[in-house]
Amino acid sequence: MRKKFLTLACTFLLAGTAVAQVTPSATGSHKSLSAGALFSYTQPNCCTYDTSNNPVVGSNGNHLYGIGVFVDYRMSRWLQLEGEYRKLPWNQYQDQNIRESSTLVGLREPIRTFGRVTPYGKALVGLGNASFLTGRAFAYALGGGADYRLNKRWSLRGDFEYQRWSVSPTALKPYVASAGLKYRIF
Repeated sequence: MRKKFLTLACTFLLAGTAVAQVTPSATGSHKSLSAGALFSYTQPNCCTYDTSNNPVVGSNGNHLYGIGVFVDYRMSRWLQLEGEYRKLPWNQYQDQNIRESSTLVGLREPIRTFGRVTPYGKALVGLGNASFLTGRAFAYALGGGADYRLNKRWSLRGDFEYQRWSVSPTALKPYVASAGLKYRIF
């Protein structure tokens, strides 16, 4: 009888430690894909005009407005990729056809979630194009913003970027502020 009791007690104790090593089935994947649209405002760091009515790159001028799209791929809690495209053709000034567009990809890092708000920082690289440039320019952007979760699928986004475009003889340094809506696909 004593031998049976010890065997039964050891079986229960060992079974408890074996269960503790199993990953719970309720844990979900950290991977997700989201896409969205933005309304953007930029100070393009151009254009005042010289005496021949040519744009002067690197000068402060009026502002442009436009739209953009973005895709966020979350691989883990701390590793996320973002790609974005912006086209800024509106509010052309001084009867000039001034417009900008950019395509950037890079890393996005959420800081921490505070209730429904998740602030983040990002670093992106890519190409920029403007009507006053002779071709595309290498560009990088540092920025951040916050997502405000409306429900499981939808979020509002506020975003700010400081960009630097490599053009000669100087660098173009626009900044872009955006607001938009994000949809979580999976």
